Amino acid sequence: MYCGIDLHSNNNYVAILGGDLGDVACRRLRNDLEQVLKFLEPHRDELVAVAVESTYNWYWLVDGLKGAGYDMRLVNTTKASDYSGMKYTDDRHDARWIARLLALGILPEGYIVPPEERGVRDLLRRRSFFVQKRTAHLLSLRTYFERSTGRQVPADEIQAWDTETVHKLIDDRFVAESIAVVLPVVRVLTAQIKAVEKSVLAEGKLRDEFRLLRTAPGIGIVLGLTIMCETSDIGRFPKVGNYSSYCRCVKSERRSNDKKKGAGNRKNGNKYLSWAYAEAAHHAVRYEPLAKRYHARKRSRSHPMVAWKALSNKLARGCYYVLRDQVPFDPTRAFS
Repeated sequence: MYCGIDLHSNNNYVAILGGDLGDVACRRLRNDLEQVLKFLEPHRDELVAVAVESTYNWYWLVDGLKGAGYDMRLVNTTKASDYSGMKYTDDRHDARWIARLLALGILPEGYIVPPEERGVRDLLRRRSFFVQKRTAHLLSLRTYFERSTGRQVPADEIQAWDTETVHKLIDDRFVAESIAVVLPVVRVLTAQIKAVEKSVLAEGKLRDEFRLLRTAPGIGIVLGLTIMCETSDIGRFPKVGNYSSYCRCVKSERRSNDKKKGAGNRKNGNKYLSWAYAEAAHHAVRYEPLAKRYHARKRSRSHPMVAWKALSNKLARGCYYVLRDQVPFDPTRAFS
């Protein structure tokens, strides 16, 4: 038997198919682990695997069923094909379709990150969220200040401002107030970022196979931990191109007769790895002469953003071989 579960925010639909792909049991259940386990229990010995389709809230169900001894599969929602030519579909059809794909051996699967790694990964994702918000506020303040005074100011100086300093720099009371009200938000975000970093650095440790990441230019402890947690198992990427694509470091387009006919889904992949290698690229040009030379050569021939993306792609490809072959990062080969 094969089981497909279409998971939603407050309920799930479970469909169990037999070897002939006929219905054995189908029912909508509340999002309660005990209820799902009770429904599956009569068929436990005959169930080959259980596949779950969900966009965000699958941790509790997959971990719970896996802990109960079921072989769990996570549906890759971006690759799973839908019914074609159907006039009407609902959750029952979706759950049965998942079970059918599982039975036929053509179910596109997502990677299930081990539970012990998810805590640090999600905390680092929260840090990334805070960093993006702080950067947005700082850019907004800098733009507003330049527009009002005609003077440029670095972001580090803005973070050191207080209300009194702002009123001294700007004569218009309302303009000064517009800047001053955002400064406490920036300070709170900075404090939270530091708190997360302190917690992560105290508990999170690079696994042995990921320690060589520190030999890559621009990758420190925080970026190394981010890459480790988001990559998880480098063995799931058969080729360097698969990893680079997963890091969103390659362009997405459809070509025919040497002409661009359109673009694919550019958001396929891991946005956190994309961010991590982009950050590493900006640090690498400061400390690695070969990276700086490569970036300058690319920038002279193309748009600056294209040059940064090309450098992050070089770093991602180099780190793939570091992790796969367990060798130090070689700038000579990476930036050739």
